[in-house]
Amino acid sequence: MDDDEYTPPGETRAITAPPEAAGERADVFLVSVWPDISRSRVQGLIGQGKLTADGTIVTHAKEKVRGGAAYELTLPPPEPAAPQPEKLPLNIVYEDADLIVIDKAMGMAMHPAPGSMRGTLVNALLAHCADSLSGIGGVARPGIVHRIDKDTTGLVVVAKNDAAHNGLAKLFAKHDLERAYYAITRGAPKERTARIENTLVRSSEDRRKYVVARDPETSAGKTAITDYWTVESYGQAVGQSVGHPAAALIECRLHTGRTHQIRAHLAHLGAPLIGDPLYGKQRAFKAEGPHAEEAAAAVGAFPRQALHAAVLGFKHPVSGEDLRFESPIPADMKALLDILRRL
Repeated sequence: MDDDEYTPPGETRAITAPPEAAGERADVFLVSVWPDISRSRVQGLIGQGKLTADGTIVTHAKEKVRGGAAYELTLPPPEPAAPQPEKLPLNIVYEDADLIVIDKAMGMAMHPAPGSMRGTLVNALLAHCADSLSGIGGVARPGIVHRIDKDTTGLVVVAKNDAAHNGLAKLFAKHDLERAYYAITRGAPKERTARIENTLVRSSEDRRKYVVARDPETSAGKTAITDYWTVESYGQAVGQSVGHPAAALIECRLHTGRTHQIRAHLAHLGAPLIGDPLYGKQRAFKAEGPHAEEAAAAVGAFPRQALHAAVLGFKHPVSGEDLRFESPIPADMKALLDILRRL
């Protein structure tokens, strides 16, 4: 999954216990400080390890408060409500009793999330499939086995029953699938073809982003592996040595499915996706040649990260049949490529 929209962590509240609170029960003290939280909820949160005193987890609601201790209570984000069916257009590539393969359009999120409960793929599938989606994914994500970003286009598979869900989950866990993406980048990787293998961790500067770990041995990140090929390169970048393209079309093959894997990997190589609002470097696209101005305008106006899930191949989790699907480069990316080819 080169995907996954960032979900902010739960709210954390902090209070230093005054001397006069010493000896009170922890739950009673917290309810007096934050009356908008019920005592039963405070007790439940303490039972989940969500309360600390001077950095140490408080394990019992009846634990006595220590005057001067710094208490922190973490409130997880609320569980999303059950999504509602919506009759939305779907490009169905394949469907049987066990699964459905969709060629997802730009702008459609995979599943509901706080602040975006409508218009998602799950909403559309609930209307299309009625009650046949697998429940393993939970209330908000029925049938969802893997994800691509809201503004990434292309192929996704969704389970319609638990047997298919379990089988597909095993395939994704073992990376026993064929997945290929097309990306249009600003600039190009130094090597025309290579394997990127490193550890991705959340950025300490922007929690929405993933970056390559400086010290994989001590990081809590996960190994990410991407093979890439430069399919085409376009023009000459201003201010760069001869032979440094202004843009490129890259094919990426995933061997792992980390969040934002392709976006983070190509940005790490100095070739971020055109239109990527999170990983794209904030500088103007500059190329040499008579069509440079036209290309710069097209790049600047491109409304999303230029990434498309083009190939999805796997063994059917129930029948054992080999399935393989291809999705052509979408119209917006094709139009951008036509302009870049003039450089």
